[in-house]
Amino acid sequence: MKKRTGIAITAAFLLVSAAALCMCSRLSTKAKLADGDWTGSAEGRNGPIELVLTVQDGKIAGARVLSESETDFAKPAEEEIIAQAVKKNSADGLDVVSGATITSKATVQALKAAIAKAQGASGTSAAAAAADTSCDIVVIGAGGAGLSAATEAAGAGASVIVLEKMGIAGGNTNSATGGLNASETSVQKQLGIADTNEQYYQDTMKGGYNLNDPDLVRNMVEKSAETVEWLMSLGADLSDVGKMAGSTNKRTHRPQGGGAIGVHLVPVLQAAAEKAGAEIRFNNTVTDLAREGSGFAVSVSSAAGTYKVLAKAVVIASGGFGANPDMVVKYQPGLAGFGTTNHKGATGDAFAWVKKFNAELVQMEQIQTHPTVVPGNGLMITEAVRGNGAIMVNREGKRFNNEMATRDVMSAAILEQTGKTSFLLFDQGIRESLKAIEGYAKQGLLTEADTLAGLAEKLGMPAAALEETVASYNKMQAAGNDTEFGRAAGDMPRQVATAPFYAVEVGPAVHHTMGGIKINTSAQVIDTAGAAVPGLFAAGEVTGGVHGGNRLGGNAVADITIYGKIAADSALAYIKTVQ
Repeated sequence: MKKRTGIAITAAFLLVSAAALCMCSRLSTKAKLADGDWTGSAEGRNGPIELVLTVQDGKIAGARVLSESETDFAKPAEEEIIAQAVKKNSADGLDVVSGATITSKATVQALKAAIAKAQGASGTSAAAAAADTSCDIVVIGAGGAGLSAATEAAGAGASVIVLEKMGIAGGNTNSATGGLNASETSVQKQLGIADTNEQYYQDTMKGGYNLNDPDLVRNMVEKSAETVEWLMSLGADLSDVGKMAGSTNKRTHRPQGGGAIGVHLVPVLQAAAEKAGAEIRFNNTVTDLAREGSGFAVSVSSAAGTYKVLAKAVVIASGGFGANPDMVVKYQPGLAGFGTTNHKGATGDAFAWVKKFNAELVQMEQIQTHPTVVPGNGLMITEAVRGNGAIMVNREGKRFNNEMATRDVMSAAILEQTGKTSFLLFDQGIRESLKAIEGYAKQGLLTEADTLAGLAEKLGMPAAALEETVASYNKMQAAGNDTEFGRAAGDMPRQVATAPFYAVEVGPAVHHTMGGIKINTSAQVIDTAGAAVPGLFAAGEVTGGVHGGNRLGGNAVADITIYGKIAADSALAYIKTVQ
């Protein structure tokens, strides 16, 4: 990525949830601001984002980005965001839209850091003193699994320290868009959706080519409904239920209107964890894990120095290795040169720590690509766009596969097309049916035209071919029978017929590493002899076995929240035995 200097604050500002605005500093922005230029920085997706805040007469007068290494898709939005900040003299309560990304959160964090300096602060709550300490449970990672574990454990009265190597919470969960799969839920029943745990189980096993651990899948399925209730009790909005590829029924729970799940859920879980009493330490990197009596010594590196945390139990929730190209290629040589949707902290650090415990690693070669990723920037377009009716066409203006095929099948089909990318095509009706699309529009990702011919011209494809493709698809949709590629009637909820028309160029990228540390249904880490490692638990993408040979959309958020909570419950039970 090229380095840019002196540019305006990017449009990423507009893509952050209001809850993310308080992530860096707890200082009140109503405190007096000292005049001058104040710098702030934070880790973005691809490197540090540095900005300068200008204060005049005790008020925010402006701000600009000094340097960053993010992708070029975000457009400058200085005027709008700075106008709000100047009017409010604060970074709190800005009128922002959904669709937050790691880049946007880091940009806001940098702004908050600059404000803190202007208030005379020497640091933020994200930094922890480099002093040895102890607690009941250490949770490694503040993504969806780690925050779920921290919320559950702290809520039960345990002292919990969460160690997060990045400067913000969320990890890959920040990029989760589709939703959370669950069956036999109260929300489904309210919406008149018929679904069963057995069908959810069968869909997941089939989607994973029956390579999944049946016990882990059954356990996830049976606890999915109660986890939805738990998350809603914490304040999560899971009131909309859609359908993702590989699911027989609508079971993907998401915010009202089909909003992206990750940027909504992460702030909810972070707030819940902190309210319960968990201490979250950002920019604190775990470097090693060792046995200390019946518990563990966790070695940590931070800006303030190195230190150790002694804990009775440890929950590893550090994520997968999708952003570690060497490790990806080690297990899947065919993915050499692929981009990734993963945040840069997903480097598989934990696999080195657990060697000394003889922890078993399973299915490390099972690495999933996501078919609809914007080339060059790693931004994933949610599968829900297809679920709500979009089709996919190649550069010849033709459909080439069942758009609702599983991710591995669709990825392979795209790679067979000219240019190894394709176009996601939809109309105004589909756009209005899914709130997540508005985030893509704000980021300038949509190619738009009033007619299909006009859209074809902009995309460089034959207009007649595209018009014929769409007309043929609409006839098949009306008849409920896709005679070309077998897309099920229930997977074709809308025609592509209402102007304007939109397209997004997409291609496959490394998305999810389905292999990892072997666990049992209690989230205990299992060693090579088949025994549980006392006091050591794991949850989320760092584990293997839940998804088998292919993960269904919506199952990651289910996995991380369900097993994050289970890991905490198991850790709580364990520490009672060693007290």
